[in-house]
Amino acid sequence: MPQAVERADGGWAWVVLLATVVAQGLTLGFPVCVGIFFTDLQHEFQASNSETSWFPSILTAMLHAGGPLCSILVGRIGCRATVMLGGVLASLGMVAGSFCRTLSQLYIAAGFISGLGLCFSFQSTIIMLSFYFVRRRALANALASVGVSLGITLWPLLARYLLEHLGWRGTFFIFGGVFLHCCVCGAILRPVSTGAAAETRERPPPPSKTPRRSCLAAFGRALQRHLGFDILWHNAAYRVFTAGVVWMILGFPLPHVFLVPYAMRHGVDEHRAALLISIIGFSNIFLRPMTGLLAGRKDLAGHRMYLFSLAVLLNGLTNLVLMDVVSVDQFSRALGLCTILESISILISPPLAGLLLDITNNNFSYVFCMSSFFLISAGLFMGGSFYALQKKEKQGGQAEAEAATSEAAPEQALTAEGPGSEKRPCPEVMYVTSV
Repeated sequence: MPQAVERADGGWAWVVLLATVVAQGLTLGFPVCVGIFFTDLQHEFQASNSETSWFPSILTAMLHAGGPLCSILVGRIGCRATVMLGGVLASLGMVAGSFCRTLSQLYIAAGFISGLGLCFSFQSTIIMLSFYFVRRRALANALASVGVSLGITLWPLLARYLLEHLGWRGTFFIFGGVFLHCCVCGAILRPVSTGAAAETRERPPPPSKTPRRSCLAAFGRALQRHLGFDILWHNAAYRVFTAGVVWMILGFPLPHVFLVPYAMRHGVDEHRAALLISIIGFSNIFLRPMTGLLAGRKDLAGHRMYLFSLAVLLNGLTNLVLMDVVSVDQFSRALGLCTILESISILISPPLAGLLLDITNNNFSYVFCMSSFFLISAGLFMGGSFYALQKKEKQGGQAEAEAATSEAAPEQALTAEGPGSEKRPCPEVMYVTSV
């Protein structure tokens, strides 16, 4: 096993941060530009809105659903190799997608394979970034999120330019080469000397000497280890968070998928329609870091869940809230289950919206109303539920404190009247209002 060559919070950490910014721009920023190809794919394959919508939904769903598998790979082969593997898969999927003759082939190649590769690349870089930054972790995460905004800004412009000159097949082929830059980002992720260095090993650990059990039992143990079903059962705040996010995701991706076709249908020039997505990304360049730093403030630690609910109402998203809902040692399992459930919503949301378009004769107003309904209702649900849970928890804590004080009062009275001593006035009882 190679020895760690870098230390946390060192000079190389900033190079890793730059690689993370690039990787997030290449991976998380890519799905928003798929809507630019929506009309061309629909005409190429003579497909309905619902059938065409399955491609971006599968791509984005795999970007989230591959999280548990990515965690297993990171534990086996390390972050560096996982990022590079993801770049190769994403590249192969897009190149194969450029030769597809049916939508079903496109679902598998550019949807499933590329989406899984993008997941491996972006999640592994985030894991490695947490190893490299300890004292400035909040700042590093805020700066890394700029990569997503840059990707959202630049991908639509590049996609529109290549689509105009090369067609969608040539554009997908070029995208395959662009995704190979994830391998360069992965090569920069040197092993780091931290307490969690075992997570960055470069080859699998030696095989276990315990007897092999059935595949079904092994699969069950893997699910229990990487997905927090027990947390979902016992933690009410986590149930609220998960239900709210899954409901919200039903409306969250719809503007990114249907905004460009909607603009083009209403006579907006193709370049200006692509520019609408870029404007979203450009505004996020400033808003994402500001929101991350704001949520990272200690004086807002007890109010992040309300900030999140407000962000949902304003069409925003952050996973910082999950740290306040579950303990740190349960965070990875809770996040794994949440991303799996999110991917189900992402998978069905665009096709449902496409079906709505087919039924209403391409009336996009219903799609955007549908998106607004899910976002607003999810924000109101989470805000109200978190407030009710906090109020209940506060009342329970006060009741416990009063019970403890009432039990301590008789003991203080007995102490005041000791044997062989004169009766003295009992000292004033101090009621504890916080523990």
